[in-house]
Amino acid sequence: MTVNQRAGNRLAGSSKVRKTKVQAADTRDHLLDAAEQVFRAHGVAKTSLTVVAAAAGVTRGAVYWHFRDMADLLTAMCQRAPLPLEAMLDAPGARAAEDPLAAVRAGVVAALARLANDPRTQAVFEVVVHKAEMTGDLAPIAAAQERDRGDCLIHLETVLEHAVRIGQMPVDTDTSLAARLLHACVSGIMREWVLDTGAYDLAARAPCLVDAMLGGLAANPPRRIHRVRPRVRARANMV
Repeated sequence: MTVNQRAGNRLAGSSKVRKTKVQAADTRDHLLDAAEQVFRAHGVAKTSLTVVAAAAGVTRGAVYWHFRDMADLLTAMCQRAPLPLEAMLDAPGARAAEDPLAAVRAGVVAALARLANDPRTQAVFEVVVHKAEMTGDLAPIAAAQERDRGDCLIHLETVLEHAVRIGQMPVDTDTSLAARLLHACVSGIMREWVLDTGAYDLAARAPCLVDAMLGGLAANPPRRIHRVRPRVRARANMV
C-alpha cells in the first residue's frame, strides 16, 4: 500500500467517524423533540421510553444508547432549552448599579419574552411545571430547579437591596419578602400563560405587566417588622 493510499484510508476513516457523530447527534435531538411532544400530550408519568422511541421512529435500543433512563432524558431536555427565569440573571452589572429597578424590569421582561418567543422553552417549561411529578427518579431535577429558584431569589434580593441604598425604595423595605413576591408574580404569569398561550400576546404585554408589578412594589413595598420585647416593669422585680 502506497503512502497516498494510506493517507486516503485515514481521511476516509476520519470522514466516516465525523458522519457517525453527526448522525448520532441528529438522532439524539430527534429523540428529544419527540419526547417534548409526547410529554406535553400525555405527561411524563404516562410515557415510557418505548413510546418516545415510537414517536421518534427509532428502536427502543436507540433511546437507551443516548439516555440511561427517563430522568436522564428529561434532564437533557431541560439542559437543551433556555429556561425563561435564566434571563432574569442576565441583567448587566453596570445597569443594575446605576438603576437597579430598571435592571429588574429589563430582566423580567426578557424572561417573559423568552417564554413567549421560544417554542422549545415553552414546551420544556410546560412539561416541567404541569406535566411531570418531580418525585422518585426525577427528584434530582426538582432539586436542580430549587437551586435555580434560590439563585434567582438571591439575585433579585441583591438588586432590590441596592435599590434601597440609592433611594429608589424605602429604607425599611423587606427586600427578601419583596424578592419572593416578585418571583411569585412572574412565575405565576408564566405558569398560567403556558396553559393558554392564545389568551394574549405575552411578549407584547410583558412590559405593561412588569410595570404594574414593579409600580405596585415601589409604591407600597412590604416593610420590615421589628419585634420589640415588652419592657419589664420595675415593680415586677419587687418582692
